[in-house]
Amino acid sequence: MATVKQTLGDLDKESFITLLRKLIGESKYVQNNPPELIPEEDRIVNHVLDNLLPYSTTTGGGPLVINHVTYKPKRGNLIVEYPGTQPGNILSFVGMHMDVVTANPCDWDFDPFSLSIDGDKLRGRGTTDCLGHVALVAELMRRLGETKPQLKSTVVAVFIASEENSSIPGVGVDALVKDGLLDKLKQGPLFWIDTADKQPCIGTGGSIPWKLHVTGKLFHSGLAHKAVNPLELAMEALKEIQSRFYRDFPAHPKEQVYEFATPSTMKPTQWFYPGGGINQIPAECTVSGDVRLTPFYSVSDAMKKLQEYVDDINANIDKLDCRGPVSKYVLPDENLRGRITISFDEASSGVACDLNSRGFHVLCKATEEEVGHVKPYSITGTLPLIRDLQDEGFDVQTCGYGLMATYHAKNEYCLLSDMCQGYRVFASVISQLEDRYEV
Repeated sequence: MATVKQTLGDLDKESFITLLRKLIGESKYVQNNPPELIPEEDRIVNHVLDNLLPYSTTTGGGPLVINHVTYKPKRGNLIVEYPGTQPGNILSFVGMHMDVVTANPCDWDFDPFSLSIDGDKLRGRGTTDCLGHVALVAELMRRLGETKPQLKSTVVAVFIASEENSSIPGVGVDALVKDGLLDKLKQGPLFWIDTADKQPCIGTGGSIPWKLHVTGKLFHSGLAHKAVNPLELAMEALKEIQSRFYRDFPAHPKEQVYEFATPSTMKPTQWFYPGGGINQIPAECTVSGDVRLTPFYSVSDAMKKLQEYVDDINANIDKLDCRGPVSKYVLPDENLRGRITISFDEASSGVACDLNSRGFHVLCKATEEEVGHVKPYSITGTLPLIRDLQDEGFDVQTCGYGLMATYHAKNEYCLLSDMCQGYRVFASVISQLEDRYEV
């Protein structure tokens, strides 16, 4: 009798590329950047359905149970189930999202919105993130429906809408969880297929976008003693805020266990001021940036601390370092003080995967078997949806088979050979989880 791995075999490259070509051909219409660009994920759904319906209960051609779930017009999710024989035994592949980040064809060396092939490279927007994974898991489910192996475990694939931008809520996995449509996936490991480089990603960072608005006093630069320079105040205040942040949120011991590339960071990324002549000290400026927080610290605690830093600096602004003999942040004769305020955009928490779970162990073993080595890693990039799933009680593990170097980048591509290895990893995971039920 053939094993599960033998039955599933290798990735059908021709079928995979045919489907991926159709998906990348839709990538222009699934760019996610509201309000200008609102994706129509059903364009992707329709191609996946064309691939899977012949093997579904919908047509009577096979065992796949397909549920197309839509909360907004043209913005569907797709849940595909291959039923097992033992109730409660389940594993799932989730997170293959059908939207993409934007691409400007003028910046690319090739057309981002059509698939092109250069040797092993499969090029186009979405090949790495994440239409390549959509096609890969769709091919896995097609093979299950075609070969009909008798599995004890139910295998579920969840293709989701609206991952790249959360400004329009209630469209994707958040709505599916709210409606209880994924509840049964809590009974087994959930593999989130939206990272890169073929290794288990076991930790991600939280994100706190912040804006520091600084108010001074506008004056001629030749009379600097009559001004409060908001640019100098911003630089000194930010330096003090960063010093306090790194004191209160140092490298955590667990970051070494999880192989985080960096500890928590707090830094500026943008600078704005309202304009004016070069001989004019402006009245205000705004510095923006983010905190990337490893999951061993609380996002709410970090936000509270940042606000405390700002309040203390304002109360003691006359003690803040100045820049030069006439630089100052208080003008007593005018009863005027410089001031800083901090505000936050939507924050999200990081995640540390359970390193003791069955899902983690089978993913590591499958990776070692098929890729040749296993080296789990963590980054302070943010995947907010998986923290929400973990908080809901799901055993979330993450992996992906695109390239981190081309993630959200121009000239995006993935490697066909990597996708082939990814398919074999999935087959190994299914096989291992079957073996645990053998008596």
